[in-house]
Amino acid sequence: MSTLAFQPEVGSLILPFALLAPILAAFLIVFIPKEEGKTIKLVAAIGTLTSLLLSLYVFFAYDRSLAGMQFALTIPLVPDIGVNLAFGVDGISIPMMLLTNLIGFTAVYSSWNIDKRPKEFFVLLLILISGVMGTFIATDLFIFFLFYEIVVIPIYIMVIIWGSSKRVTKEYAGMKLTIYLLIGSALLLVAMVSLWVNATNQLAAMGQGPTFMFADLAKLEFDQNFQIFCFGLLTLGFGSLISMFPFHSWSPDGYAGAPTAVSMIHAGVLKKIGGYGLIRLGLMVFPLGAKFWAPVIAILAVINVLYAAFIALAQKDLKYVVGYSSVSHMGYVLIAVAALNLTSINGAVAMMFAHGVMSALFFSMIGFIYEKTHTRNIADLGGLAHQMPRLAAGFLIAGMAGLGLPGTVNFIGEFTIFIGTVKALPVHAVIGIAGIIFTAVYSLRLIANVLFGPRRKEWDHLQDLRGPELVPLVVLVFVIFVTGMFPNTVLQLIDTGVQSSGLAKVLEAVSQAKIGGLF
Repeated sequence: MSTLAFQPEVGSLILPFALLAPILAAFLIVFIPKEEGKTIKLVAAIGTLTSLLLSLYVFFAYDRSLAGMQFALTIPLVPDIGVNLAFGVDGISIPMMLLTNLIGFTAVYSSWNIDKRPKEFFVLLLILISGVMGTFIATDLFIFFLFYEIVVIPIYIMVIIWGSSKRVTKEYAGMKLTIYLLIGSALLLVAMVSLWVNATNQLAAMGQGPTFMFADLAKLEFDQNFQIFCFGLLTLGFGSLISMFPFHSWSPDGYAGAPTAVSMIHAGVLKKIGGYGLIRLGLMVFPLGAKFWAPVIAILAVINVLYAAFIALAQKDLKYVVGYSSVSHMGYVLIAVAALNLTSINGAVAMMFAHGVMSALFFSMIGFIYEKTHTRNIADLGGLAHQMPRLAAGFLIAGMAGLGLPGTVNFIGEFTIFIGTVKALPVHAVIGIAGIIFTAVYSLRLIANVLFGPRRKEWDHLQDLRGPELVPLVVLVFVIFVTGMFPNTVLQLIDTGVQSSGLAKVLEAVSQAKIGGLF
């Protein structure tokens, strides 16, 4: 199994530095007087910018020809049970790490006008960003789970203090969100403990000690029934996080009640932990379980796509429209996972990255609209493009990306998913493609009702985005178009991750395995 050794090379310290930069910024903010709001925000911006720059370095410095896990650091933490403080990234985790820091950096600027307890707000926001990032760079299952648990508390506190109360109270939204996440984590804990016990028994028979390392666990062979049991728990746990039907209802309510930054992080990256976990842990360690449950996931995924799209058509609140849109888009990721082939998995990771950027831009623009107009009711809005053309441009681009317009980042992810899915699940693929029609309907109607129409005098006093408010617009729009027009910059990286992780071989073996699904 893996050698547990500290690696002092400079490259191995990049990931811990990226992880600690927001934590260090949060620590410094603690000692800044609460009256110094501008200084607090500046420190938060520097902390997230540092992590973003380190993520960009990792993205471009990663050796695609060598592939595999790079920038690795492993420090024994609790050797008796096999826990290691282990970090590393490959072609699957790098896009997620970069996405986290892109959204974290822009979330700070989307919250630039926060004046209610800014000190506490930005401390919690920075902890949340580090927690999410930790799940994507952890190569030890225990550390992965630890970081996942870290993110729950900041989210709850931020929703109930800085959230908004419209359709539901912020207390209700915060509690509902937290309960769903904790139930999901409880199911994941059962699966993790069961996995550790089984793996430890196997390793003891080989004269080796226990481990939580993903790579080591993937090398072991588990009984078919055990795989079915564990993957079922993972489907429920990660499925609730990714808003899989029928465990989706917390998501729109949570978005509606949350402050803008939390909505951006929740829709942009927190949901992606569910998809990432199903791929990194579920498919790699329990491939036979994945094949057994794939038909169930495929059916629920199709329901995700169509049901959420229909519900989005009926919403009157901006955040609820984008919230149900997010649920619908995650259905495509689940379909790709259920297809169990190389192309679909590549598309799933690409889609998670694309949707994260798009949804973050959407929620950022909605946050600014609410901040300036004090309403999210679609019927009360209209003609905002006359007074706020820059905000309108951001809102429009987010909408176009959401419906998968060619040249935007979402297009290649959706297209790759459909190519991969049609091979294994042709009926589900056709239904999923049909879901794009409904996406176009609610997206275009939303854009028309909010941005266009006659000029409304009651909005003439509104100021367009300016200064720090422009940062989320510029950064996220840049990513949407650059990765949309040059998709291979991300797709090639993802493919190296899928290939080098051994997932391609696993998927090939699963396709030939003599095990039927539930249906």
